[in-house]
Parts: sequence; C-alpha cells; structure tokens
Amino acid sequence: MTGTPRLVTVAHGTRTAAGNEVARVLTRAAGERLGWAATTSYVELCAPLFSDVVAAASEAVVAVPLLLSTGYHLRHDLPAAVAAAARPHLVRLGPALGPDPHLAAAQADRLRAAGALPGQPVVMVAAGSTDPAALDDLDHAVHLLTEAWGAPVRLATLAGRGPRPAAVVRRGDAVSPYLLATGHFHRRARHDALAAGAHAVADVIGPHPRVAELVAARARALVPALAVA
Repeated sequence: MTGTPRLVTVAHGTRTAAGNEVARVLTRAAGERLGWAATTSYVELCAPLFSDVVAAASEAVVAVPLLLSTGYHLRHDLPAAVAAAARPHLVRLGPALGPDPHLAAAQADRLRAAGALPGQPVVMVAAGSTDPAALDDLDHAVHLLTEAWGAPVRLATLAGRGPRPAAVVRRGDAVSPYLLATGHFHRRARHDALAAGAHAVADVIGPHPRVAELVAARARALVPALAVA
C-alpha cells in the first residue's frame, strides 16, 4: 500500500444530535492520533451513511465500527455496503469495538464521576440484541468491567436476549450504561435504573480518551490487510 489510508468510522446513528456528535468527536480524536484524514459515517438516521461513504471511496479506507457488540449490522449491513462499493478492495472493515479493556476502563471512570462508590455492586445495562453472539460479547464486557471496577457486575439488556433492568437492578446498585452515545436507549436505561432503585447511574461511555485510543489501534491493525490494486 502506498500513502496513508483514510479512517472511516461507522456509528449506529440516532435522532438525538448530541449522540451523533459523540461519533464525530471520537473520529476526529482518533484521526489526530493517527495523522490520517478521518470521516464519520452512520448505519442509519444520520448522514453521511456508511454505504454512501464507501461507495464513493477512491482511496484506501480502514473502517472502524463504533458498535459495542456483534449484531445484524456488523454481520450483514456493513459487509454488504463494502461489497457494493465501486472499489471494495480498497476498504477493510474491522470488528465490533467491544468488548475491550479500554471500554471497561472508560466505564469505570464514568461510574466514579457519577458518584459510585468503590466496591459497590454494578449493573451493566446494554441495548441488547437477538444475535446469540452479541450476548457472548456482553458477557465478556461484564467480565472486563468487573476487573476494571473491582466489584461484582451483573448484566441487563433493554431489548433482545437477556434480563431487563427491572429484574436485575437492586436498590443501592450503581448502573453503567454500555452505550457509546446518548439517545433513546440511554434515556430508557437511566429511567429504568432509577425506577428500580439505583443509587447512581453513570453517563454513557462517550468520547473518552481511552475510546479514541482504541479506535486508533483498531485502525492501525487493519492496515496490513489493505492491498491497493
């Protein structure tokens, strides 16, 4: 490969403007770390769409999903968009961003900022998925957060497989939303956690420096797979 590739991140997209801005901030920070040009894209609900970005690509692209676990978008939508591009050999698509120790470290920071206490039990609340592989990813994320936080962590999901917050959150628990950006699921996670008696509800993971480092590392890892014709 000659020259440097372009970083293209792909977030889910939301109707909440602040949620979409998280992806843009992370992309800019990761691009600065890499010294590469960087573009933010979305699966849906916000422009530019990933499918449009890769369709127009005329340079080598490393695509880093800002999605925290495996699911339909990663298995089907994103690969289909790459396959439909005019020059698909120029695009290398990475795996889900999570689970990863960088994310767990960011979650622990958010918990402390929300007033969670050392040793306090935590419930990690994820959006959820019907994909069995996603539940495996979430179980791994729980394990990583347990290590980073140093206290027991249990899992709840808002949709798909897994128990709901009302069945998992106990009075006095702290809650860590396993969500990158604010939006519908964030609002629901906070509401359900507080209704169940949570003592503290952390913010979303957001544009934490550890996440920007992770995006940059994922991009670098994709470079050897690029073969520019």
